[in-house]
Amino acid sequence: MEFQDVVRRRRMIREYADQPVDPAFVERALANAVRAPSAGFSQGWAFLVLDQPADIETFWDVTTTPGELPDSWLSGMRTAPVVIIPCSSKAAYLDRYAEPDKGWTDLDEARWPVPFWHMDAAMASLLVLLTAVDEGLGACFFGIPPEYDAATRSAFGVPDDFDPVGAITLGHRRPEEAASGSPTKRVRKPQVDVVHRGRWTS
Repeated sequence: MEFQDVVRRRRMIREYADQPVDPAFVERALANAVRAPSAGFSQGWAFLVLDQPADIETFWDVTTTPGELPDSWLSGMRTAPVVIIPCSSKAAYLDRYAEPDKGWTDLDEARWPVPFWHMDAAMASLLVLLTAVDEGLGACFFGIPPEYDAATRSAFGVPDDFDPVGAITLGHRRPEEAASGSPTKRVRKPQVDVVHRGRWTS
């Protein structure tokens, strides 16, 4: 698929066909993810892959309220045969920039204008989303609510120096797939409204 077609077709898929995902695709998606840029080539990311039904069931159990009936979003998302949890490590970045070639002599987080560890993990996640489109599959990135962070860490052994930045569902698109989510209720902003050249204009 041409790159412009991949970008044009990319959208969040919230319900999947009852069809397994080829493990080779998951490996390609991860291989592309680690090609993302990272500050200082810190590469402070990690990816927890859940592709066994029991693990995926555990994920939904620990990230939702017990006994609560699933809404249409959750019912659709639970049909995904693969869940990837991208994580970021702030420590990897602080340590990297305290190395001699970077010149900082401390691990002060205040030196960072924005948390690049999260940004870089997000860019890696986007490459997973684009790879899914290129393969003709669907994917959706979504957040894990803070109140479920501890349970997620405990269930899957996520170490303290890594933070889940969200989760990505992967699967085959349904043949009768229809548009869903916020884009069905909100229009995409025109490019002219969000691009400013030379000086910010209202």
